[in-house]
Amino acid sequence: MGFFWTIVTLVVALGIAWRYLGSYMAAVFDGRVRWLGWVERPIYRALGTSPEREQSWKRYAAALLVFSAVSILFTYLMLRLQGSLPLDPQHLGAVPPALAWNTAVSFVTNTNWQNYGGETTLSYLSQMTLVVQQFVSPAVGIAVAIALVRGLTRRDASTVGNFWVDVTRCMLYILLPVAFLAGIVYVGQGGVQTLAGPAHVHDALNGVTQTIARGPIAFMEAIKQLGTNGGGFLNANSATPFENPTALTNWLSIFLLLCIPFSLTYTFGKMAGSRRQGAALLTAMALIFGAWVGFTSYAEHQANPAVAAAGLPHQPTGNMEGKEVRFGDTSSALFGVASTQTSTGSADAAYDSFTPMGGFGLITGMMLGEVSPGGTGSGLYTILLFAIVAVFIGGLMIGRTPEYLGKKIQAHEVKLAGLGILIMPIAVLALTAVAVSVHAGRAGPLNAGPHGFSEILYAFTSQANNNGSAFAGLSGDTAFYNVLGGIAMLLGRFAVIVPVLALAGALGAKNVVPAGLGTFRTDNAMFVGLVIGAIMLVGALTFFPAISLGPIVEQLSHGRFF
Repeated sequence: MGFFWTIVTLVVALGIAWRYLGSYMAAVFDGRVRWLGWVERPIYRALGTSPEREQSWKRYAAALLVFSAVSILFTYLMLRLQGSLPLDPQHLGAVPPALAWNTAVSFVTNTNWQNYGGETTLSYLSQMTLVVQQFVSPAVGIAVAIALVRGLTRRDASTVGNFWVDVTRCMLYILLPVAFLAGIVYVGQGGVQTLAGPAHVHDALNGVTQTIARGPIAFMEAIKQLGTNGGGFLNANSATPFENPTALTNWLSIFLLLCIPFSLTYTFGKMAGSRRQGAALLTAMALIFGAWVGFTSYAEHQANPAVAAAGLPHQPTGNMEGKEVRFGDTSSALFGVASTQTSTGSADAAYDSFTPMGGFGLITGMMLGEVSPGGTGSGLYTILLFAIVAVFIGGLMIGRTPEYLGKKIQAHEVKLAGLGILIMPIAVLALTAVAVSVHAGRAGPLNAGPHGFSEILYAFTSQANNNGSAFAGLSGDTAFYNVLGGIAMLLGRFAVIVPVLALAGALGAKNVVPAGLGTFRTDNAMFVGLVIGAIMLVGALTFFPAISLGPIVEQLSHGRFF
């Protein structure tokens, strides 16, 4: 499928998903979808809760934090005890402590950063333990987004929902059914799904035996993309045909990782009683996403400078270094932008081999906060933080009290939104500064100069955004990067979620102010422009000096800007 038709079919499919999946998710969280009630009710009884027992934002946050802490501990123990547990056909031993810590935090925070090769480090049971988190962690993100939407749409409310109910419904009615259907497609296209252990192939001619890793891969691939997880069974991720066998599965991967984040804007509009509100956020997301796809695809269609220096200046297929020939340069760029701008982090090409400006497109997409469209749930609640800041700025411009969906936006709400927005840049820049200041950090990059700096900057940008993609030239499996990376992932997840839930509680307690002639509209082109402006301004002011030292300097070192 050509690049043009890939884009066209994606737009059509995502448009259909936006309308129908978005409406369906609104019905799920309103409690109007109950076809699995016979499964749902026993879960609530076991948890000692019910849909009628809603929680304040503090109880909602406490439940989320306790659940996440227990999940990290459980996953850590499973990895550490791996050698004594079943479903280990390769007889792999325990995962080292620092790596087990990093991996447990990574999957629970929906980051799925991998400092290991899955086929050489983890048993089948360990991989399936991580798959559990690939369902749970996106459900947690979506639950937080829905809690914020409730805060915006309710009036004089002291509750924002029930964490246990929201997560349960998300997994039962959204993630499990869609992932199951997608998993069948992956298997049907040739994705590997077996517990038979690795295959051993003997080459009688050369007397060499090759071990080929296999496992329960295909169904992990489905939730990897749908849940914007990105962590693959195999080290080569979606570049290997065992995970991503055909052009159809490559297209399906891009669709899956985009469908829920984009569709949640319709869910927001539906729950707010105005689809135009959701369409405004969708427009802002789509414009940024489209601009970054165009920029990065153009950059990757240029000649590779190193190959040109070797005597091959004419490269009609673009930069094919590190690319799968099945997908090519522009489709790989599309996959990369979709993955990095949805907090997925999966890869069907080597991002470290992108051109400097191609790599610039990937890293800056994350630096904007991954709001175009962002991860499952995290994209919606992050762009809503920017929307609140944009409303505040717009209200000041016209001399009116800022309002969003009829809720007055005052100092307390702006402080919470600002805190949620700035946590990620602070974490990225502070941890990058630490890494380049100490020997253990500088020993990580395998490249010198600006590209080596880009590898460090990319790593912490990815982890603090809970993305998980990497410039793989960084040797991340060290105690230094495992521990510091775990801290980055925790900050990027929970130091943002808590202010978001506090904001949900503050907004839910407010009454709705009737719209008047002076009300600043939040469903038109001006508002879309303000939201995009706020996103771009924050990203540029916080990251331009750092990004200048990496991809921009590297590109200029080739004697031209593009």
